[in-house]
Amino acid sequence: MKGYKPESVKNIAVLGHQGCGKTLFVESLLHSAKVIGVKGKLETGNTVSDYLKEEKDHQMTISSSIIPIEFGSYKFNFIDTPGFLDLVAETTSALRVSSAAILVIDGSSGIQVGTEKAWDFLRKYSIPTLIFINKLDKENIEFDKVITEIREKFGKGCIPVGVPIGSESDFKGIGRVFSQKERIYDGDSFTDKDITDATKDTIEAYRDMMIEAVAETSEELMEKYFEGEEFTQAEIMSGIEAGVSNGEVIPMLIGSAEMSIGSNEMLEVLTEVSPSAEKQKTQFSDTGKEVEVIEDINAPFSAICFKTVVDPFLGQMSYLQVKTGQLTKSQPIHIVGKKDKIKFNSIIFMRGKETVDADFVGVGDICVVTKIDPLSTGDTLADPSVEKALNPLPAHQPTLFKSLVPKSKNDEDKIGSALSRIASEDRSVGLLRPKETGQLLFGALGQKQIDLYLERMKNQFGVEVEVEEMEIVYRETIRGNSDVQGKYKKQSGGSGQYGDVKIRFAPTEEEFVFKEEIFGGSVPKNYIPAVEKGLNDAILTGGLAGYPVIGLEATLYDGSYHAVDSSELAFKMAASIAFKDGFMKANPVLLEPIMDVSITVPNDYTGDVMGDLSRRRGVVRGMEPLGSKQIIKAKVPQVEMLTYTIDLKSLTQARGTFEMEFESYQECPHNISEEVIAARKAKKENE
Repeated sequence: MKGYKPESVKNIAVLGHQGCGKTLFVESLLHSAKVIGVKGKLETGNTVSDYLKEEKDHQMTISSSIIPIEFGSYKFNFIDTPGFLDLVAETTSALRVSSAAILVIDGSSGIQVGTEKAWDFLRKYSIPTLIFINKLDKENIEFDKVITEIREKFGKGCIPVGVPIGSESDFKGIGRVFSQKERIYDGDSFTDKDITDATKDTIEAYRDMMIEAVAETSEELMEKYFEGEEFTQAEIMSGIEAGVSNGEVIPMLIGSAEMSIGSNEMLEVLTEVSPSAEKQKTQFSDTGKEVEVIEDINAPFSAICFKTVVDPFLGQMSYLQVKTGQLTKSQPIHIVGKKDKIKFNSIIFMRGKETVDADFVGVGDICVVTKIDPLSTGDTLADPSVEKALNPLPAHQPTLFKSLVPKSKNDEDKIGSALSRIASEDRSVGLLRPKETGQLLFGALGQKQIDLYLERMKNQFGVEVEVEEMEIVYRETIRGNSDVQGKYKKQSGGSGQYGDVKIRFAPTEEEFVFKEEIFGGSVPKNYIPAVEKGLNDAILTGGLAGYPVIGLEATLYDGSYHAVDSSELAFKMAASIAFKDGFMKANPVLLEPIMDVSITVPNDYTGDVMGDLSRRRGVVRGMEPLGSKQIIKAKVPQVEMLTYTIDLKSLTQARGTFEMEFESYQECPHNISEEVIAARKAKKENE
């Protein structure tokens, strides 16, 4: 496949609710452009974009795939993205490199949760958008109702540019508002005809909507509109193009991906009104400052790695979008911010799983380089002269963690490398191993995402695991004071061991404070560090349930020693004895981690969410309006948030999202504290 100049490259993300027909829509585009002779089907697992084993098994898109189509003088890079909400990181990474997007809507279902989520992302990142209303061959379609719903939900800038001809199984064509023609389909072929009386009135009504939208794209056209002058076809298309680019106009095309009706229209309209890669803008980060830079083919090469996958045969495959300059074979490159020197001799274009060699890749175009293992998702690959990294990809912090335990001891070594590989590919995945619990924690955006990755670990890496709940890492502290003596004395013939300390314990705002007030040499100075070391070791396992102690001040003020038998070890042991006694005498309590939680929910669900937070012992700190939504700020115990990712989806019909981070440790209620201590002791007894 030849290289293209940026003005001839259009990167189009395809988004929508799961099951709306995105993958089959892309398949129909391939078929209409004569890239493939026969369309694949999800049921038979032979579509171009869904080629992974897990995708075939589940009949759903899991990993976004690049589908280049050459149509007319343009190269379209369609990016088929997952519709399942847990896999949103794939979608936002695709939007990072897209010049426009198509929002696919199931005409038989209308706007669904995934539609709303996709729309929010498109508006958030200011992506020029077109809508494709799919499945108009299905039963009980209320087309006018769907159009009204979209315009009420997404704004009057959404203008219908197609009228269905026929319905259900008799759906056979489209009345086209742009050309004022009817396109009638007969299998794989179509015929353009003059409009009939049956569609004339609707086409004229839609044309009036279009003219009104076009008029608002410039003062000149608005003036002409108010003076009652007719727009030329060139003015209409120019106005639509300008409106699409700035987000004011969202053309709504229609059809049936299954019947390949509407795919020709989409390719033709994209050719005329969607922006090319040359109109994308990127940003470099330089010492915290961001400078906007328009893609420049004459500048030194730079590219963003927006996706990495591991192929069993090709090894690591890094998906790049060229931002400046151009990429050619054997040119010197480096990863900005890393010391690795990079060499490669292969550049390929991907179409699903198929590979095509590329001689060069120009600005805006998307390609793949293989076997550059140090390159991770989000990295900037560039000419050695480029020292500024491109802006990072959108971040998605994992919200659901599960503990993974290999089923076989033979898998213990493999599980680490498998999870590390997955984490390097997907920026929404997190890996933790708290030293307090020793658990291997795998974090994601939802249970479905975790399940899919565990399936992939089995299929690709041969690793099977057991899934356990994440253990909360508590802390211990004291609320009172104590004054104790710790004496360690051991005599077993010959030299003995002797250490004697007197220590006061008190609460403090700091993690741990050690003081000494020794006078007269009751504890020699060379043994004082051993006392501190003994206390530091002792607070790691506390006295209530074996959790680390915080907020403790220890003051060594007296003691005694033996000229022969005293040693660092003896004083270290004496300090440990003093801690165990003094800690338990100073009103010890268990502390639980409190999370700072930010929940974004539609207004209709605010009351339910706040009531649920109260049941979780949460404290609401405030609310902020965000359009038709509310951002609820709260502090909630971490133990109450273990399944919140799943629970919030159920509570808000998947419309709510949240982020959280550690805020502080606070005293645990007595009844819960007793349960935690009992469970901890029982676990230790069974080990």
